[in-house]
Amino acid sequence: MRYFRIFVFVFSLLSVSLVWGDDILPAKPSPKDKCPVCGMFVAKYPDFLATIVYRDGSLVFFDGVKDMFKYYLDIETYHPSKKQSDIEAVYVTDYYNLTPVNAYEATYIVGSDIYGPMGRELIPFGKADDAEAFMKDHNGKSLMKFKNVTVPLIKSLD
Repeated sequence: MRYFRIFVFVFSLLSVSLVWGDDILPAKPSPKDKCPVCGMFVAKYPDFLATIVYRDGSLVFFDGVKDMFKYYLDIETYHPSKKQSDIEAVYVTDYYNLTPVNAYEATYIVGSDIYGPMGRELIPFGKADDAEAFMKDHNGKSLMKFKNVTVPLIKSLD
């Protein structure tokens, strides 16, 4: 009985920490999920995957950060019934460790010699140190935060 109580206590702590964690990571795309911007099947490009999670639980997947920003900066064009205020979270795939990171907190490299599925791409990192190292190794032009990404910048990558 004593071990059962210990088990219940530990399980309860783990459950609470999962519920109250900072980020709830998004599901992975199915083979049928398409990028709403370019129409490509996103599951083929897990290294560049970006995801928008809406408050209603719906998800939108992208084959790269550039297409995610095109959508995010002009949601009404791609999804007329949604607004930026409907978004719960945005994730991008960290280039080095290939895990989802909070897009709002990530650091992006612009103008490197690394290309994504749609050509020139913003390369995301969860850690600024990794972004700086990447920038040196891959001829990056600048470091950028989410709030500084603009429509003209995204258009310049096409």
